[in-house]
Amino acid sequence: MRVLHLITGLGVGGAEQQLRLLLPRLDADCEVATLTRPGPVADGLRADGFRVHHLGMAGNRDLGVLPRLVRLIRSGRYDLVHTHLYRACLYGRIAARLAGVRAIVATEHSLGEHLIEGRRLTPAVRALYLAGERLGSTTVAVSTTVADRLNDWGVPEHRLHLVPNGVDPAAFRYEEAARTAARARLGLPGGAYLLGGVGRLVPGKRFDALVEAVSALPPEHHLVLVGGGPEEDRLRALAHRLGCERRVHLAGERDAAGLRELLCAMDVFVSPSGEEAFGLAVVEALAAGLPALYARCPAVEDLPPAAAPGAHQVGNSPAALADALRWGRASGYGHGLPDQARFPVPEAVRHYGIDRSAALLTGVYRRTLARTGQDRNGTTNRPGPRTPHTPPTLRTPPTPPTPRTPSTLGAKTS
Repeated sequence: MRVLHLITGLGVGGAEQQLRLLLPRLDADCEVATLTRPGPVADGLRADGFRVHHLGMAGNRDLGVLPRLVRLIRSGRYDLVHTHLYRACLYGRIAARLAGVRAIVATEHSLGEHLIEGRRLTPAVRALYLAGERLGSTTVAVSTTVADRLNDWGVPEHRLHLVPNGVDPAAFRYEEAARTAARARLGLPGGAYLLGGVGRLVPGKRFDALVEAVSALPPEHHLVLVGGGPEEDRLRALAHRLGCERRVHLAGERDAAGLRELLCAMDVFVSPSGEEAFGLAVVEALAAGLPALYARCPAVEDLPPAAAPGAHQVGNSPAALADALRWGRASGYGHGLPDQARFPVPEAVRHYGIDRSAALLTGVYRRTLARTGQDRNGTTNRPGPRTPHTPPTLRTPPTPPTPRTPSTLGAKTS
């Protein structure tokens, strides 16, 4: 089967990196089209041998992209169009219909309780999303939390399929040499205890709360943030105002190898975001053997507690984060000493292996093609493994061992 993946942009981001991980593992002949920004991930896809089309979209309301996209879909004779991210899902479903393709799959990567890809979930945004969703065939949710939200909105359950994000555990394997090299490049003093966060530098990630927490901790505590975004200057200014600018390291965007090296350098991983559709960065940190403190992570919350013993849910105010980090340091939860081993890779990481996600997605493709009866190349499409959404039984978020300040560690605050 021939599949066109349409995505809003191909800069460094979770959905973009996920697409690059998936493509070589899918049982399909895939090409990629990006509406905007053919950045580092586009270069990586081309290096992997995939054809990438840039549609040159000028803005959210550039309707001129539609005829270009329709022509691409028709000339490529694709059996199925798979869209990723809000703008690409909206334009891609319309274009696929106009081009005569009925097998349309869309992955919802970033649907939070109040935000979708950083934009407010106003009634107008929600109505437009639902109108576009009805033009597709199948909607893929990356977590049961996202699937539940979509079902509550009115997306029929038979159209929803659960295909979680995936990780390549080998890509995050801990190495002492990588840790030493990364800490030297950051200019850390010998006894530094390094906290880390990964993600777009945008308000919703709450990295400002993490900077404030670090300013309240003893001076051996340092923070490295991996990612780029519009909040970078504001975070630098905040660290300067709080007098901790020498302890806050903004590492910028990194490729997979650079991210792995910095994860090796960290002693504890912190995700203060209160709105996550999956929480891939937390799973990657667990793959590196790190303890992880998180405010919200459906990937962990959807599994039994024993699947991720190194992950603990905490509050995301500056005070709650500082208390949780003090508890971690006092209890030996982190790994500040060279002779301390990392946590074993937990079952959660194996559960979210990228090969499993690719197999589930290939099954969704086969079922969608079988249901629509569309395969321009004459391939016999037998339905693959069923991956329907079933409402999960979510566990109660884990409670860390009794900290010094038990009244604030587990309390969720914004």
